[in-house]
Amino acid sequence: MSHVRLFALSFLLICSAPALADPPADIGESVEALRQEIGAVGVAIAIVEDGETTLARGWGVRKLGEPAPVDAETLFQTGSTGKAMTAAALAILVDEGKIAWDDPVIEHMPWFRMYDPWVTREITIRDLLVHRSGLGLGQGDLLFVPRSSLTRRETVERVAFLKPKTSFRSAYAYDNILYTVAGQLIEEVTGQTWEVFMRDRVLRAGGMENATSDSADRFRTPNRSWPHARLSGVLRGLGPQQVLDERDELGRSAAPAGGLALSAEDMAAWLKIQLAHGALPGGGRLFSEEQAREMWTPVTPMPITELPDSLKPAQPTQQAYALGWQVQDYRGHRIVQHSGGVFGSITRVVMIPDLDVGFAIMMNSEDSGMILGLTYDLLDHYLDQPDFDWTTKWQDWFEARLQGGKEYLEQAQASPVDVGPSLDLARYAGRYRDAWYGDVVIGATPEGLRIDFTPTPDMAGRLKHWQYDSFVTEFDDPAIEPAYVTFALDADGKVTGVTMKPVSVIADFSWDYQDLDLKPVEDKK
Repeated sequence: MSHVRLFALSFLLICSAPALADPPADIGESVEALRQEIGAVGVAIAIVEDGETTLARGWGVRKLGEPAPVDAETLFQTGSTGKAMTAAALAILVDEGKIAWDDPVIEHMPWFRMYDPWVTREITIRDLLVHRSGLGLGQGDLLFVPRSSLTRRETVERVAFLKPKTSFRSAYAYDNILYTVAGQLIEEVTGQTWEVFMRDRVLRAGGMENATSDSADRFRTPNRSWPHARLSGVLRGLGPQQVLDERDELGRSAAPAGGLALSAEDMAAWLKIQLAHGALPGGGRLFSEEQAREMWTPVTPMPITELPDSLKPAQPTQQAYALGWQVQDYRGHRIVQHSGGVFGSITRVVMIPDLDVGFAIMMNSEDSGMILGLTYDLLDHYLDQPDFDWTTKWQDWFEARLQGGKEYLEQAQASPVDVGPSLDLARYAGRYRDAWYGDVVIGATPEGLRIDFTPTPDMAGRLKHWQYDSFVTEFDDPAIEPAYVTFALDADGKVTGVTMKPVSVIADFSWDYQDLDLKPVEDKK
């Protein structure tokens, strides 16, 4: 029997236990005390039990320095938790007989191509959603993180140039770009953009009245949260909170991977639908019971991160990716959950199906220790477990990682080899092209070299010499993680290519630089 079938079977054998009724009695006071202690800006929580909303409220403010409070209707950017909604949109089309999960993608998008022709023929709609395509972690993200000038169709067309990291269906590696493909597929099948189909057929049909699928609609909503992050240290996550640019950080083309904004009330409506297996509270269905089972069925086994002894109870024994959901065990119960994050906002959506309980936590800052602490506090509450001081333990773990990263960077940055550059700066200038990403322009100015990632508006800044023929980006937008930029030279001192790697070893936005293989577009003098 396969590992996935064993994984699914094991959950059928779990014994149910009664849920504690109602949220923790002191949740209002404890969340606010925690928010102030950590310095988080705003928090919203939704809890659903036995088909009823038992909590939907907010704490803190929408934007640092302004008094407008977070409430149950405040919109938060919810990142990759929206992958489950894109899967639900596809489930509706499956119910209508317009597609099937195991249809080849090219049956509905004949022009679509993967790098390998065999994979192009074989990849199915299900494969788009379960992170087993052979692409690497986050591969292709630079096409839309931060926002890009490319259309969704143009982004999908460039998937053909992404060289796989593993063989097809052989390994798990989380990606966003194939959810962009799924969004384009919805448009090809229905004639409606993902934004319109999501708004009308999922959000509004599901009673999520505040939620938006389009950044323009979010910007028009006064009751929305602004993103915040700690950027003033040598490493992201250190320093005081700062308000980030409210622009669409993810990029419209990638919205099917995580471009939704929801309020606590919206999340409560979504949790009710999920826990009712597609049934709507007022009657009717958003999707069938059969599709509900499909979306929760584990498909791709996931590696398990080794946690320290202080966090061992949170380490699952089994973990797999389903259709837009992660399924794992916790204290003998099946947990269906997903996290989400865009620059300045993080979210977790969690369900305990055998107790008919679900909750969502949304924050407009990147304080991961707090959101994980609240997540496991709520899980333990409903599983009748004693207090474990989860927030302190998660905070300590993240702070240790940040401190280790800080020390590594400080040591590395303090000891570059004081050699180079080999050429006059003007000789590094030029237009360089990568097949999947597009053009990067390096220009010589009186103040030194500047770099411009042309498909990505506002992703530009200085190139500061590091050592030899390597430079470090100093982007005008501090929210964008820096990279080492290294020029390859031939024997005549001519630039033959440019490669990049992230400066930070634990940065949120770092892996994608390594996929760039830039070549000169034309000879430089």
